[in-house]
Amino acid sequence: MAAYKHEQAVGPATVLAIGKATPPTAYPQSEYPDFFFKVTNTEHKSALKAKFARICNNSGIKQRYFHCTEELLKENPQMCTYKDASLDVRQDIAIREVPRLAEKAAIQALEEWGQPRSQITHVVFATTSGVNMPGADLTLTRLLGLNPTVNRTMLYQQGCFGGATVLRVAKDLAENNKGARVLTVVSELTCVTFRAPNEEHLDNLVGSAIFGDGAACLIIGSDPVPKVERPQFEIHWSGETILPESDGAIEGRLTEAGLIFHLLKDVPGLISRNTLPIFNKAVEVAGSPSWNEVFWCVHPGGRAILDEVEKTLNLKPEKMSATRKVLYDYGNMSGASVLFVLDQMRKQSREINAATTGEGCEWGLVVGFGPGLTVEVSVLRALPVSTS
Repeated sequence: MAAYKHEQAVGPATVLAIGKATPPTAYPQSEYPDFFFKVTNTEHKSALKAKFARICNNSGIKQRYFHCTEELLKENPQMCTYKDASLDVRQDIAIREVPRLAEKAAIQALEEWGQPRSQITHVVFATTSGVNMPGADLTLTRLLGLNPTVNRTMLYQQGCFGGATVLRVAKDLAENNKGARVLTVVSELTCVTFRAPNEEHLDNLVGSAIFGDGAACLIIGSDPVPKVERPQFEIHWSGETILPESDGAIEGRLTEAGLIFHLLKDVPGLISRNTLPIFNKAVEVAGSPSWNEVFWCVHPGGRAILDEVEKTLNLKPEKMSATRKVLYDYGNMSGASVLFVLDQMRKQSREINAATTGEGCEWGLVVGFGPGLTVEVSVLRALPVSTS
């Protein structure tokens, strides 16, 4: 009997569609300190509130979106303390709402792609919001009515670099399985981390000031069908590295009180001092252009991180415009953020009538930062802007 021959794709993985979603409730950043200290019954901590207001004011964020409305938080008061046992209620929200938000982003991506859902062969799903069996990948598969034979990969607790991780995994699946079409999803909610401010945990103030909720979905496949599929970007290389001397810089511990983050003050410095080796390796794939000759889709982890990267690489201010725009409009949505930036990049390319989806640059980098400290980078080649 003849052996089975595994067929691989011919060309590189491509981004065929992008969708994104947020909860309906937006909170203006200028009003958030009043809301946050009121709903957590900590208005008497005036000095801490003033410090939090300064962080919000300097964050570069206009608004953020949250599933946790005032009504929901009042119904679940244990979430509004600093460390009361609240994991069960947080898990109940995340298990229900993470796949629902992902569904909204996926429907948008599927509509843009325009092909039957039956052609989806793989699902890659990442979230740092909740853990359960079966996972959010199975729930999403059922919500969308995908084939029960779809091949699923569920990634938990990647944190802020999860958007770049799903790109890497989807690239490998698409290129190693001829005809594969990979539904690639990140969905994040702050219900697992929301808690009252506390003087002994000041780094939690930073997270409370910058994180928001959002989901993003890409459809990725190699060898796009001419005149049927509209590829946006080619993915030519993906890599990951752990930065030296960064143990404990970003940590998240799942406890009875939910997921508790710890951040070192020098995260921006650690990133700016140690990312040149992986950036240099990445641009070699593109023929070693200068930093200002490529487009940049950087995880909007915070204003200070972006300032440090921009300074270290001597980037022109416009190179970070897509990232800063996402930070301004949505805050830091953990792993979903960098995929929002990729969507913003192609949007800005259309607005300036650029020839390609990379604002006129042929090559670009998608960069994710997160716990570890881990840095994930993908090298993308921009394709002609679609006029349809």
